[in-house]
Amino acid sequence: MWRRLTVAGATVLALALPAPLGASAGSVVPDPGSAGAYAAGYVDTTVSAAGRSFSARVYYPATTPGNGQPVAAGRFPAIAFGHGFLQGISRYHSTLGHLATWGFIVVAPGSHGGLSPNHSAFADDLNAALAWTVAQDTTAGSRFAGRVDTDRLGLSGHSMGGGASLLAAARNPRVVTVANLAAAETNPSAKAAAATLTLPVQLVAGERDSIAGISGHQRPIYDSKPPAKQLRTIRGGYHCGFLDSSSLFCDSGSISRATQLQLTRRLLTQWFLRHLAGDAAYDAAVWGTPAQTDPAVAFEGVR
Repeated sequence: MWRRLTVAGATVLALALPAPLGASAGSVVPDPGSAGAYAAGYVDTTVSAAGRSFSARVYYPATTPGNGQPVAAGRFPAIAFGHGFLQGISRYHSTLGHLATWGFIVVAPGSHGGLSPNHSAFADDLNAALAWTVAQDTTAGSRFAGRVDTDRLGLSGHSMGGGASLLAAARNPRVVTVANLAAAETNPSAKAAAATLTLPVQLVAGERDSIAGISGHQRPIYDSKPPAKQLRTIRGGYHCGFLDSSSLFCDSGSISRATQLQLTRRLLTQWFLRHLAGDAAYDAAVWGTPAQTDPAVAFEGVR
């Protein structure tokens, strides 16, 4: 059953959902804006897969926090994350480490960090990162041997990397879902790639983004994308608010960086819990009344 939603002056159709499977209407699930049950480990490595080779940082659920710690027991979904233009992987440390605490392996390529990035090649690097992670599951001696849920692959990224995540998804039938931050139009077109995708995609935007603003970037991508899709706009948020620290030529917003990062971590984590890990207990948080009435984040979405 469909119903109309009015969000930020726009009329949006959304699905009227029952209580999520395995949870009653008023049940409480762990807050994905807070750290999850695992420690966040990370390791710097060279990824070689699909005829490509590049440096990358891998964040993962660990037994204790820090560099090179043992991987926690279990099998975990994998996400490839693309950095923004001229941004190093370390600027996303808090967000990618947070995803690791919730049971996700996140591989962030360090390629295409210069003044003339190749968006198409960067998308191929994101898919190579996923292929490498899948291969690690059966690689003797790998710290990730027996630890990768090879059927649950996702994509994410910020700005240029967000656009590249859509290009990558259009080329990789194994990808289950995409959720990205301030996704920018790319060459080739992220908008055109989004038009070919039927898998669930979440676009997270900053209301005051003056670098890759909503009207010129996320809105055209959202409008071209078939369902299922969301555009979640952080009120007062800004482009560089998705980074742990600012750099030259950054913009600003009306909320603090700490506030925006906390909201970002919550939005990404609950989306990936629902659409990548398959945890139906987070259906209401992603699609239901809590999402549609969130005072800090505007909701638009069609299932």
